Amino acid sequence: MTMPVRINPSILAADFAHLATELDRISSADAVHVDVMDNHFVPNLTFGIPVVERLLQVTELPLDMHLMITDVDRWAPTFAELGVFSVTFHAEATDEPVALARRLRQIGARAGIAIKPGTPVEPYLDVLAEFDQLLVMTVEPGFGGQSFMPETMSKLVAAREVASRSGLDVWLQVDGGINEQTIEVAARAGADTFVAGSSVFGADDAGAQVQLLRQRALEHTHVA
Repeated sequence: MTMPVRINPSILAADFAHLATELDRISSADAVHVDVMDNHFVPNLTFGIPVVERLLQVTELPLDMHLMITDVDRWAPTFAELGVFSVTFHAEATDEPVALARRLRQIGARAGIAIKPGTPVEPYLDVLAEFDQLLVMTVEPGFGGQSFMPETMSKLVAAREVASRSGLDVWLQVDGGINEQTIEVAARAGADTFVAGSSVFGADDAGAQVQLLRQRALEHTHVA
């Protein structure tokens, strides 16, 4: 995980009937992004703990969990205890984000906080050091295949400025509508970790697409 940029394909866009095979297609990725949705926080229902446990058995890639669920204070630590690499929860789903992040770190997972397109980033900039990752949603969470929202880029710019000024080792992740063109926009704004679903798993050669996205990001990032 020493690359200055990271590509984390989202299995939300994979063939659910052949997940092990789909994971083999992205062996060049940095991690696997796993979207957990409860049909309450977002209007969709996806993976639960049994699927995550099985994913841990069939891939050596780190699991980058994204919890789009209401009761994160209860469930985020449970996912961390499975041995996943990182757990990202939504700021909108907890009243105690710093306390939850500290608990996840204590368990041994990286702690990430996610914000929806309509959520301002400013309240979290003062406590950015408490998190290992900030996920700026570039679409409304809930479904894959949506169009990238460029108006969210100002949040990345602000977070990158704070992280650079303070010397923080926090990853800035984007999720939603990431392809060969939008990844350049996000990289220029300060992102270094990119979730891509349809553009990777929809490609004939998913591994080559991962490499292409990484190269596009490297060419436009200012943290390389």
